[in-house]
Amino acid sequence: MELSRNITVIPARKRVGNTAAAEQRPKLKVAAYCRVSTDSEEQASSYEVQVAHYTQFIQKNPEWELAGIYADDGITGTNTKKREEFNRMIQDCMDGKIDMIITKSISRFARNTLDCLKYIRELKEKNIPVFFEKENINTMDSKGEVLLTIMASLAQQESQSLSQNIKLGLQYRFQNGEVRVNHSRFLGYTKDEEGKLVIEPVEAEVVKRIYREYLEGASLLQIGRGLEADGILTGAGKTKWRPETLKKILQNEKYIGDALLQKTYTVDFLNKKRVQNKGIVPQYYVENSHEPIIPRDLYMQVQEEMIRRANLHSGANRKKRVYSSKYALSSIVYCSKCGEIYRRIAWNNRGKHSTVWRCCTRVEHGPTACDAPTIQEPDLQAAVVKAINLALGNRESMMATLQENVETVIRQEDETSSEGIEAKLLELQKELLKLANSKKDYNSVADEIDRLRELKQNALVESAEREGVKQRIREMREFLEQQSTEVTEYDELLVRRLIEKVTVYEERFEVGFKSRAKVDVKR
Repeated sequence: MELSRNITVIPARKRVGNTAAAEQRPKLKVAAYCRVSTDSEEQASSYEVQVAHYTQFIQKNPEWELAGIYADDGITGTNTKKREEFNRMIQDCMDGKIDMIITKSISRFARNTLDCLKYIRELKEKNIPVFFEKENINTMDSKGEVLLTIMASLAQQESQSLSQNIKLGLQYRFQNGEVRVNHSRFLGYTKDEEGKLVIEPVEAEVVKRIYREYLEGASLLQIGRGLEADGILTGAGKTKWRPETLKKILQNEKYIGDALLQKTYTVDFLNKKRVQNKGIVPQYYVENSHEPIIPRDLYMQVQEEMIRRANLHSGANRKKRVYSSKYALSSIVYCSKCGEIYRRIAWNNRGKHSTVWRCCTRVEHGPTACDAPTIQEPDLQAAVVKAINLALGNRESMMATLQENVETVIRQEDETSSEGIEAKLLELQKELLKLANSKKDYNSVADEIDRLRELKQNALVESAEREGVKQRIREMREFLEQQSTEVTEYDELLVRRLIEKVTVYEERFEVGFKSRAKVDVKR
């Protein structure tokens, strides 16, 4: 069954201080620029009409004075090199003779995007705005610059005057949830004959592998080395897998069938520089836009794990620790006395070489700071194996505990729901678009949308956490049902799959399973 598509607008927000402070003058020197017909009779008429129009338009404003009317032959409109009047006007601006320019439309000012934005940038550096009558855009306005970028691009593609449909083309496309992706560099997807994203099965398995290995405890570096060893290429066809590439794959919402449109935007068309969109231009979040590769709950578990690794702290002072995935017990063995993690150390005690696990506080500050015991690695591994076997030996009791944990999770689900938030968001989306289209202030609505989106995101994270717990309980139940004999030796993969935390006490180990069950093992 096809899922309903839900599109969330993430509105552009006001910026402050993006223009230089204007100098105080008695009146602004305002010039008008126009292009006229190439026919001789019409040219004279058109020129006279525009001169009269702009003269009246400028003189009506008591704070303005006419700085001149600049007119070029229409045939030279596609390139500023031949536009003598245009170039003279720009020079007069540089010479301080003009404070502001008025022109009929973007397509009259320039049909070439590069030239258009080049001169607008130069004028902005001099604090000189360009006002486009037809589009009602002032280039010194942050909202105007957003629309200008869209419309100037359209003006280059369309040699005729900008119609309302063309002007709003990009907004309509985003509002309709039309997702356009460069699929040639997008691992896991290709496009069908209609241009829609469809799953590429072989690449999709690679994406699933990356997500699976990350949740199993592998680091980005380890995942990359494994892919390279198996000769698997990146989405761009490269042999080298960089951690940054893998991180983007793990954070890309398109793998769960959603699409965030306009993550970046172009700030300078001259050098095609794009920057991350932090609210400067609108964004649109489209849910269920295409078929997913990764289940939504698994994706959210990955986001949760990424946050956990990035914010790994331990000890009474919450010291930041670097996540280590080299060994299954790395970053999950804790000291009961100071709360620090245990570190794996190659130990030389009076000429006797061994591998031990020691509390980081004791390693870094000595026994006076923490006198936690040093644990031989074979003893620690044996304790974990024993804990697993104790769970196997008490199947009925463990199964009852797992059932209680499931019921607890279900109760938590009943207490929180994102459905009400979703309904309110849909109402606010309609109100936002109505206010934006009528050019009214929408900041209060935008603030409420931001607040609700954060609540919705938190609800999704909590839901994913609950799904993660239920999945771990299912895995523990399956293990108990399928494992007919005791575990005879320590297994790294099994530990990564089942064990969440080991706490070291003086006389015992407390082994916590990912299913939220706990077992005590005597030392």
